[in-house]
Amino acid sequence: MATGWAGDGAVQDQIDATVSDAIKRARSRLPSGPGLEQCEECDAPIPEARRAAIPGVRLCVACQQLQDEADAASSGYNRRGSKDSQLR
Repeated sequence: MATGWAGDGAVQDQIDATVSDAIKRARSRLPSGPGLEQCEECDAPIPEARRAAIPGVRLCVACQQLQDEADAASSGYNRRGSKDSQLR
């Protein structure tokens, strides 16, 4: 298959780089250290079960959901340079 100036496997290299970047970004956001008993955003109590399940938890469920939604809305860049992804 003719790929122009791109070398063999260039598309796979782009995919691998995108996955690697996403893994690094996700690992950097993992909570660490001791968890909080009160949410750092709204000061609501964080249930014991949540603190046991997620080491280093800092947000209550409601605040975490809002943060996740905000992160999802602003994430992603298409490395292949699709015009649609760049026009957002």
